[in-house]
Amino acid sequence: MPPKPLKPTKPSQTSVRRFRFEAGRGVDEPDELATEEPLEIRLRHRGLERVVAVTMRTPGADAELAAGFLLAEGVVARPEQIVAVDRPSEAGGAGADEEAANVVTVELGESVPVPELATLERHFFATSACGVCGKAGLETLQLRAPWTLPDGPLLGAELLAALPDRLRAAQGLFATTGGLHAAALFDAQGELLAVREDVGRHNALDKLLGWAFLDHRMPLFEHVVLVSGRSSYEILQKCLVAGVPVVCAVSAPSSLAVELAERFGITLIGFLRGDRFNVYSGLERIVGAAACAPSRRRRLLPIVPG
Repeated sequence: MPPKPLKPTKPSQTSVRRFRFEAGRGVDEPDELATEEPLEIRLRHRGLERVVAVTMRTPGADAELAAGFLLAEGVVARPEQIVAVDRPSEAGGAGADEEAANVVTVELGESVPVPELATLERHFFATSACGVCGKAGLETLQLRAPWTLPDGPLLGAELLAALPDRLRAAQGLFATTGGLHAAALFDAQGELLAVREDVGRHNALDKLLGWAFLDHRMPLFEHVVLVSGRSSYEILQKCLVAGVPVVCAVSAPSSLAVELAERFGITLIGFLRGDRFNVYSGLERIVGAAACAPSRRRRLLPIVPG
């Protein structure tokens, strides 16, 4: 049985006052903003407890965020390795409730090998848009990738083009705050399975993959992930560990994201807007796109002087 979800302790949106100026006139009115609060992730194993990461996040789905983060970092590989996800005791006087709301402790089973926590040091404090990585990380990821991605699924251009609208329709917090990233999981028929939102791109994806992980849905070989921002190395790394073969973004990929996608066989799609999108890797999973591949290869051939 997966750990029980933690009850939200803080609202995911915060009420403020704003002065809205239009045509030279100011209006004092209420507004709703996405809440941003720190989350301290602690790891408890064989009687020892330590802090492994602090990230700025939008409150909500904290257990999924922690599980998704630990999965992506290679600390856990199976949901049954996590025996509990809880918050510290709220007893302790003034300020204890506030502290407990921003701390989550993940307890590992006794049989789980002692995790290598040195790899988490770069995450000890991270902003909501964090990400420190390099090409050396590709070599490490090669050793950590738990599986080889399958050849499928095959996806039509029309199906892909419909995904952003389905994501936006499900973004409840974004509709009221306008300040959140989102990550969505679709099946191969384009059905939306889950959406998670957060002020941080990586946090939104950790929440989404943490949900799938705790729900025993991995590997996600027949699924598509769509992120609302750009696709970075860390976005691709997290999807690879989860077994996602197709990653889409409404904005641009980074160069290292493309390199990772090509090396591990991920179909990477960027600028997915309306009926247009760019395929940077894995063209073979797009229905009808095989005819485009030869001309693309010809353009990549070196020019030989006559």
